[in-house]
Amino acid sequence: RVLGKGNKQRLLPLPQPIIDVLQNYLRLERPHTHSLSLFVCLKGRHRGQPMTAAGLRSLFRHHRVTSQVPQANPHRFRHTFGADMVRAGISLPALQHLMGHSQIRTTMLYVQLAPKDVWDEYARAIENRTRLESSPIL
Repeated sequence: RVLGKGNKQRLLPLPQPIIDVLQNYLRLERPHTHSLSLFVCLKGRHRGQPMTAAGLRSLFRHHRVTSQVPQANPHRFRHTFGADMVRAGISLPALQHLMGHSQIRTTMLYVQLAPKDVWDEYARAIENRTRLESSPIL
């Protein structure tokens, strides 16, 4: 379960390799934390409590500096996820659900395809059309 913006809950599918990594993380990094939240504060007076949006921003800021990848941020990850899923062939309604959007228009904002993506999609459609035209009509 994911708690999104506006306290909306949704279920997200996780591939088994991701589940394995998360279980390993919980076993090694949080052996005594019994929080239902995956991301919790690991230090300070809020230790064990769910991480806030501000805490997550702070964590990203720290890792941007230490990794020297200044463009890394949660929003960039969402955009990358959206574009990658479209390239992989996911339907927009499915992507809308995964991203927790109530309006498909919002999902469309995340789907920014490169010119190569448009060309590849066009070429695939032309190929399908040609194949359909050469099929015998019953």
